[in-house]
Amino acid sequence: MVKIISDSTCDLSEELLARYEIDILPLHILLGEDEYEDGVNITPDEIYRWADANKTTPKTSAPAMERAMELFRPYVEAGREIVCFSISTDMSTSANVMRMAAEELGTNLVHVVDSENLSTGIGLLVVEAAILAQQQKTAEEIVRRVMELRPKVRASFVVDTLVYLHRGGRCSGLAAMAGGMLKLHPRIGVDNGKMSPGKKYRGKIDKVILDYAKDMEEELKAALPERVFITHSGCDAATVERVRAYLASLDHFQEIHETRAGGVISSHCGPGTLGVLFIDGR
Repeated sequence: MVKIISDSTCDLSEELLARYEIDILPLHILLGEDEYEDGVNITPDEIYRWADANKTTPKTSAPAMERAMELFRPYVEAGREIVCFSISTDMSTSANVMRMAAEELGTNLVHVVDSENLSTGIGLLVVEAAILAQQQKTAEEIVRRVMELRPKVRASFVVDTLVYLHRGGRCSGLAAMAGGMLKLHPRIGVDNGKMSPGKKYRGKIDKVILDYAKDMEEELKAALPERVFITHSGCDAATVERVRAYLASLDHFQEIHETRAGGVISSHCGPGTLGVLFIDGR
C-alpha cells in the first residue's frame, strides 16, 4: 500500500491521522534561540505567550532533511511508494527538503506534491490521497487525482487580530493599527499558493466568523459532500459550535471536522483565527 506523509502544516487531528495511517514530518519553530518541532514539543498557546512577552512573531523553518530521511527510510527499504504533501512552496522550502531527502536515499519511490495551500487546505488533499491508498491505488493514480483536486480546494480564514500578521511582515503597521481601532477582521484567502486579503468584516469576532461562513453558503452547497473542516487557532468554543451548527443546517456534509491549527500556522495568524475549508465539487 502507498504510504501517505504530510508536513505538519496540514493541521489534521490525531483521530484523522490514525484513521488514515498518515505520518507527519514536523516543521521547525524558533522562539529566539530555542528551536522546537511543530506539534512535537511546543503548543500554540506556549507560542502565543512567548510572542506576546517578546512583542515579536516566532520564526518558522522547513523540516530537517535528516528527519525526513529518517521518516522515509523504513518505507523505502520495504519497497513502498510514498506520496508526500508540503505547504505551498511560496511559503516554505518544505517540498525541497522532501525531494532532497529522497535523493539522498537514492530512491525514486517518493513522490512530492506541492499542495499550493496551507493548513487543512493541505489536509483535504492528504485525506483524499489516504483514502485512495487504502483502496490500493498506485502512487501515480493518487498523484493524478490529487492534482485534479488541487485547484478546487477552497481555503480561507478570518483573523481576530492583525498584530501577528504585522509582526511577521504580512501586514503594514498602519493597517494593523487601523484594523484594531476599527475592529476590522479581514478574510484571507489562498489562491495559487499565495495568501491574499479579501472582504473586510467589522464588529465582534464571534459575529464576524458566522457572517464569514454564511457568505460562503452557495459555495458550500456545491462542495464535495464527504467532509468540511472548521480549523481555528484557539477560538471560543461557543463560536466554533455556532459555525458547526450552521454547516450542519445545510444538510450537505457527511463529516464536519473541527481541528486546531498547529504551531506554524498559529505563529503567523495569531489566536482567534478561524477558517472553513472544503473542496469545490463543480
